[in-house]
Amino acid sequence: MLFTALDDLAAEISLTPLQALGIPIAIVGAIFLSVGTQFQHRGVGHFEGGDQRGASLGWGAIARLLRNPAWVVGTLLLGLAVVLQLGALALAPLIVVQPLGAVALVVTAVLNARIAKIRLDHRTIRAIALCLAGIGVFVGVAAIFAVERPIRDQQLLTVLALLLVALVGLGALWWTFRQRANAIFYIVAAGVLYGFVVTLSKVVINRIISGQFEWLTILCAVALVVALLAGSYAVQLAHASGPPDLVIAGLTVVDPMVAVLIGVSVLGEAAETPPWAILVFAAAGAVAVAGVFQLARHHPQIRALDDALEEKE
Repeated sequence: MLFTALDDLAAEISLTPLQALGIPIAIVGAIFLSVGTQFQHRGVGHFEGGDQRGASLGWGAIARLLRNPAWVVGTLLLGLAVVLQLGALALAPLIVVQPLGAVALVVTAVLNARIAKIRLDHRTIRAIALCLAGIGVFVGVAAIFAVERPIRDQQLLTVLALLLVALVGLGALWWTFRQRANAIFYIVAAGVLYGFVVTLSKVVINRIISGQFEWLTILCAVALVVALLAGSYAVQLAHASGPPDLVIAGLTVVDPMVAVLIGVSVLGEAAETPPWAILVFAAAGAVAVAGVFQLARHHPQIRALDDALEEKE
């Protein structure tokens, strides 16, 4: 009975062995993402343990970052993480491998606790568990039903139009509220932009592999670079405003959720997913997002700053 059930489940899984190889590659990339984020956070150096509003990084600060060994090492590690992520995307559907970046959340939480000499209390651990549980269920269901389809030009134009709307909207919000913006704002902004980076990376890789290197592919590559630069700047501001495990928590939830929404609604990667699985996707995503907000609320470093501010008042 058990073996029959397992055989039935295996028959349902849409991933080929080669596509499944993208899963361990994505996990290794997530570990490099975690370590690189920790180094970058040390390099930014403006954060002192809490939720700092109105953080800014001018050209002078950026120039100093380029001369900071910790930041440079972190950037190189993040570059390696990106290479592994692109390799995973070349092998497997976007909605399967992208959420696996949540592995970085656990690694970063442990590293940051050791480096900052803090103890992760039960509320923080519960928030991290919510993030991982939501992402884990999401990936499990996606691995069963996700399919890859040829991407049409009209779909690419839709993705590019959505990116333009996101850039203009986030830019307007930042310009209006930049003096009050906190880590959550920058994390969400970076996550949205990185979601487009991942999607466009998948598109460019697939079109190059299939020999479709023409003007639309070049336009996608240019848009990818723009989104990457804007998202990277938002990440540095997030580092200047909050602890690294909060930054990772936001990115490993918001980034894949945006990428998956695009993959599902525009690229058709969930075209063969039954309605009940769509409901599971939505519920798992809601659980993961709730975990991020709980982490932002209960993180020991953020509470420490809140207490200090109350004492000053």
